Amino acid sequence: MTEDELSFEEALAKLESCADRIASKDVTLEEAIKAYEEGASYYEQCDLILRNARQRVRKIGTDPPDGEEG
Repeated sequence: MTEDELSFEEALAKLESCADRIASKDVTLEEAIKAYEEGASYYEQCDLILRNARQRVRKIGTDPPDGEEG
C-alpha cells in the first residue's frame, strides 16, 4: 500500500504523529516544518476520504431501494 492508498485510520494516525513531533520540546525548526508539510499531506488525504464517504452516504439517502423506482 502506498502513501496515496492509506486508509482513513492510517492517514489520521500519521497526521497525529506529525502533530506530536511538532509539539515536542526537542524539535528543531527544520524538523517542525518538515512534520508540518507531512501533516498537511495526511490532512488532505483524510479530508478527501471523508468527502468521498459523505458523498456516498448522501447518494445512499437519495437512491430508491433496490427494485423500486423513485
